Order: sequence, then structure tokens, then C-alpha cells
Amino acid sequence: MKLFKIMALSATMGAAALATPALAQDDDAFVTFQVLKPEVAQTAAIAAMESCREAGYQVGVMVVDRFGIPQVYVRDRFAGLHVFETARRKAWTAVSFRTDTLSLGELTAPGEMMAGIRELSEPLALGGGLVIEASGSIVAGIGVSGAPGPDLDADCAQAGIDAIMDQIAF
Repeated sequence: MKLFKIMALSATMGAAALATPALAQDDDAFVTFQVLKPEVAQTAAIAAMESCREAGYQVGVMVVDRFGIPQVYVRDRFAGLHVFETARRKAWTAVSFRTDTLSLGELTAPGEMMAGIRELSEPLALGGGLVIEASGSIVAGIGVSGAPGPDLDADCAQAGIDAIMDQIAF
């Protein structure tokens, strides 16, 4: 019985973490959340890719929903083979850890308290992954890979977010 209570508490806490705080109702059996429409995710991805292209970089861009599920992937014609996996993992990491991957890279550096995160199979603590937020809630993540530095990947990802800000600001 004690194990059941712990499992029920864990499930309840997990569901509460996914809910948008402003929308969560203590007496409601359902969780309400928002994700980007595919068309909006596509706009962000293309804008990020074009921003990198204008700077002379060939990249891949992945937009994932708030749960890390891929929504859109675009790849410029000369981007490397690795950009699919790295863009996806950067976007997934951003939403999973609720922070940009450039900052996460610093937090998980060898010798830092959170260094063990780098031992997990999925997270990629390398700049270029950003959280997309609307009204204080995570609605998506965007990951860019292929620019000559992780800070440049992050700049292009930010350009993608900037391109949709008017649509998601409410």
C-alpha cells in the first residue's frame, strides 16, 4: 500500500509539473497545456535556417513540442549529416531541462555539480537549443546545428523564436 501511495504521489507530481501553472485547477481531473501549431513551428524553423544561411552557415533546425516530440525539421542543402541528430537532441534537451543548452553546457561541465547529466544518453549540453515560451509556459523547443560554433547556433535559434513572437505573445 505504501508503494502505491508513493507511485500515486509521483504520478500526481509529474502531471502537475506539466500543467501550465495559471491553468492548473486543484479540483479538475485534467491538465491543460499549449503547444505550437505545426505551421507556427515551421515558421520558426525556416526563419532560424534562413538566419544561419544569411550568415553563411548551412544548418539543420528541429522544433519539438513541450514534451520533446519532433514537430518540424528543416535542413539546408549543404548541411552535414550530423545536424539531424544534434538539432533534435538540442531541442529535446532545452525542453527537458527547461533551459537553453549553452547554459546547460556550463552547468554540466566536468567538476560541476550537474556534470552527471552528460552521462545520460539523450541530453546534449551544447549551445543551440532554446526553450520557446508563451505566457511563462514552455510551448516548444528549437535546436540548431551546423554553424561553426554553438553560440552561433543559438543566435539562429533565437532568430527563429523572434520570427514567431508576434503569434505566440498573448
